[in-house]
Amino acid sequence: MNRALTPNVLQPQDLDPNWRWEGRLPAWGHTSVDFERRVDHDRLRRYRLSRTREALKASDCGTLLLFDVNNIRYVSATKIGEWERDKMCRFCLLTGDDAPYVWDFGSAAVHHRKYADWLVPDHCRAGVVGMRGTIPPSFGLMKKYAEEIAGLIEDAGMKGMPVGVDYAETAMFHALQEVGINVVDGQQIMLSAREIKNWDEIQLLTQAASMVDGVYHMIYEELKPGIRENDIVAMSTKMLYEMGSDDVEAINAISGERCNPHPHNFTDRYFRPGDQAFFDILQSYQGYRTCYYRTFNIGRSTPAQVDAYVKAREWLDAAIGAIKPGVTTDQVAKLWPTAESLGFPNELAAFGLQFGHGLGLALHERPIISRAVSLENPMEIQTGMVFALETYCPAADGYSAARIEEEVVVTDTGCEVISLFPAEELPIANRY
Repeated sequence: MNRALTPNVLQPQDLDPNWRWEGRLPAWGHTSVDFERRVDHDRLRRYRLSRTREALKASDCGTLLLFDVNNIRYVSATKIGEWERDKMCRFCLLTGDDAPYVWDFGSAAVHHRKYADWLVPDHCRAGVVGMRGTIPPSFGLMKKYAEEIAGLIEDAGMKGMPVGVDYAETAMFHALQEVGINVVDGQQIMLSAREIKNWDEIQLLTQAASMVDGVYHMIYEELKPGIRENDIVAMSTKMLYEMGSDDVEAINAISGERCNPHPHNFTDRYFRPGDQAFFDILQSYQGYRTCYYRTFNIGRSTPAQVDAYVKAREWLDAAIGAIKPGVTTDQVAKLWPTAESLGFPNELAAFGLQFGHGLGLALHERPIISRAVSLENPMEIQTGMVFALETYCPAADGYSAARIEEEVVVTDTGCEVISLFPAEELPIANRY
């Protein structure tokens, strides 16, 4: 029997992450070939489902009901385009020892039966609930599917056990409760499952980072007066899709007096000589995301701008040096400056500026590293986690600032940086 075709029949070895830490982490080409072992998608699918089953068994729940598209993809390996991310129209059920059920948007379910041969055909079902309320609860779809879900849970022998739900429309929560389902927080179960990446996930994250390496080289060449922030966003987006990105989630482009305070967006501002400018590229390759800041100066720099960059780099390097298995997130967060020292009234006001977060199918996975969160709620860093670590330093001139971010893979002895566009010193684009 082909285990790739029977996702409910998993073996203990499917939980093996298959890490190979010797040498540099590879960034393979993006096509399948016969002469190299690259990403093994069957192994990836079995690993993710096995991780989810283990996390579910370790909880008080007997079932997971998932509406978060990242969780649906992790469990079922289905995806129907980035347009579905905010629609709340798809859902997935994992109950007992059954194979995953996926209710998908119209003809997508027929497509899964034909092409997703790792799923049980009868478990690929057409369905939709509320689409953010545009289909009113009074129409009855939520009641219909709540009853169907309750029946499947009972058939799997999980009736009476809590059901972990990641998120759903309020009316769907009510519909589930009305059929006797005890709804609890399932997002924490899924985040626990997704914390540790296997070798295939690490390769996909490294491939995604390599794409951004190339985009930053393009940005370095293009930054000059007469070019706008949104021009860089357009050129970067085009290049990423040409390279094989499946979603350019956002590109932050911040320059000049917009650098401080950090607005987290882009405008039609023209770059000017001497501007400090920083960018964040958030995109995904086969679902696996990047979060990768770089700062440049245009033509020339001032001592205040260089000083801000040096401080941001020092804080980042201190964090990278501390990341290894067994270290807790509070130990890393303590290496970063306090909010007050950066001119903010409290840590929540500075949240996200000295920051670390897990990276995977979602932009923000566990664990989070932040003085606002980690000092009182530390988590242990483990082998196989992948982080984005980002620092920010305002310049003494009152308007410039430096922002740097590195993506790191936690190995058995420390961590390896996979975001490789040079950032040890402040890059000056088109130097005068």
